[in-house]
Amino acid sequence: MVSFISALLLLVVGYFLYGKIVVKAFGVDGNRPTPAITKADGVDFIKLPAWKIFMIQFLNIAGLGPIFGAIMGAKFGPSAYLWIVFGTIIAGATHDYVSGMMSLREGGANLPDLIGKYLGAHAQRFMRVLTIILMIMVGAVFVSGPAGLLTKLTPEQFDSTFWICAIFTYYLLATLLPVDKIIGKIYPLFAIALLFMAFGIIGVLLWTCPELPEVYNGLENTHPAGVPIFPVMCVSIACGAISGFHATQSPMMARCMANERQGHAIFYGAMVAEGVVAMVWAAAANYFYGKYGMEESNAAIIVDKITRELLGPFGCVLAMLGVIAAPITTGDTALRTARMITADMFKLKQQKLSSRLIITIPIFIITISVLVFSLSDSKGFDAVWRYFSWVNQVLACITLWTCTVYFCVRDNKTNTTSKIQAYAYLLTLIPALFMTYVITTYILIAPEGFQLQPTLSYSIGGVVVIAILCWFIIWKKHISKNRISVN
Repeated sequence: MVSFISALLLLVVGYFLYGKIVVKAFGVDGNRPTPAITKADGVDFIKLPAWKIFMIQFLNIAGLGPIFGAIMGAKFGPSAYLWIVFGTIIAGATHDYVSGMMSLREGGANLPDLIGKYLGAHAQRFMRVLTIILMIMVGAVFVSGPAGLLTKLTPEQFDSTFWICAIFTYYLLATLLPVDKIIGKIYPLFAIALLFMAFGIIGVLLWTCPELPEVYNGLENTHPAGVPIFPVMCVSIACGAISGFHATQSPMMARCMANERQGHAIFYGAMVAEGVVAMVWAAAANYFYGKYGMEESNAAIIVDKITRELLGPFGCVLAMLGVIAAPITTGDTALRTARMITADMFKLKQQKLSSRLIITIPIFIITISVLVFSLSDSKGFDAVWRYFSWVNQVLACITLWTCTVYFCVRDNKTNTTSKIQAYAYLLTLIPALFMTYVITTYILIAPEGFQLQPTLSYSIGGVVVIAILCWFIIWKKHISKNRISVN
């Protein structure tokens, strides 16, 4: 329990200490008007209370990632704790905060437009397509799980087909209606259920003090299949440490914020809260594996058994509501984001319902087609999920590089004399290099990749990272010498 408790404390301390460093490095201006004020349209640009924005952001980014990912990642042993803690503080929360604040500064710009501004037009076009594909995949893969759970909890006449149709009907309404009509009203309630689930399990674990793996006993790989810890664990526990999907969701909340000072709690804080949820489920999974073994691989079954055993009947109902709501409320905002990105791409104003329908209908047709494929055979869902996970981390890597370039060109434009702002680019450069190594080695090792030996993969990945670092150093010297900046 020492490692588990220490990890939770480190996450809290990281929010207040490292989070403040990131905020200071970005340079917050509380007097700058926000897009919710300057671009208010009653649909996407609407000023909301800070506490409500935090709840929506937290539920947007949480989904099943920090639950299912942490459960699968716990099979690797106590090293999962280290990745969740330091991945969240140094990489994930920094990634979420800087990208979210960049969107806020750029009038609520979507991620592909931010990438286009700082990495070029070709990157923008590529990321528009990649991001929309990712949003559609999220909307598809986060339907079957909740539908299956709802089928088990309701009478026989409400089968999985009924619940899939019901979820898609909700998706359509949440995508089309103003953000304060559905999302702004129900998200805080579901976020409370998800937080109750996490803190309820924390309380039970602290009360019962079960024997859990400890970091100080070594970082032995305990995965039953012998899968290498690195980089597989860094992809398995994606959302619980860092996720590119988060950067696609932040602009939605950037369009609702009343003050830049809210960013620390909303962007950095929501990711730390997700890290806490991931840590709780990693510990709960270790409790489960210690008691029942690692033969069970279905995360949904593990969640059901853990909540029933630790929280009792009433707590289990609330917990299952959180598990059901989390993916649904991630899928709806993913499809809403796909609409917003497409609208920005074609410069279509979204005040009129007809304008929203023109974009939304094709997106839903494609999403349903992906879902049908994922349900067509037993391997369909696994294939979609594996590619989603890797694409998700590729997006996180590209976002970190975008943030790094932003800091570099900003310094050339402002001639800053603050040391912390002058070296702000290091806050995103270091995790960008690390994530470059993760995604490169993963695609070389993974079954859906080149299936190379780990040693060879690590060597190739190292060469790629060194080459990119050298290119970055040369580029930075060039822009510094010529005082290049982005307007």
